[in-house]
Amino acid sequence: MATRVIVGLTVLVAIVLAVAPDANAGNGLTIVLVLLGLAYPVVAINAEDATGFLVFVLAVGAAAGADVLSNIPAIGTYLDGIVDGMSTSLYAAIASVLAVRATNRIKG
Repeated sequence: MATRVIVGLTVLVAIVLAVAPDANAGNGLTIVLVLLGLAYPVVAINAEDATGFLVFVLAVGAAAGADVLSNIPAIGTYLDGIVDGMSTSLYAAIASVLAVRATNRIKG
């Protein structure tokens, strides 16, 4: 259940940032995206077997960096903004995966 809530809030915040970028006063919504990204792997990802998740993060990041969706008329800019927000959250998730994996290795 917590996984669905985190994913739903992440998508909602990414949509808000894409549609209304002026609503991000003081980068508050970006910080929320990062915090949600940090929380997701702790709840949903096995840090010792996160290869598939890490490949997915790289693919989303590449799509966000290439601005592929901005070529779609009328809605492409918004779709690209949503992917940018999701990639921000997913990149934060990588840090969380690394922290959990390092903690597991230290524990033994």
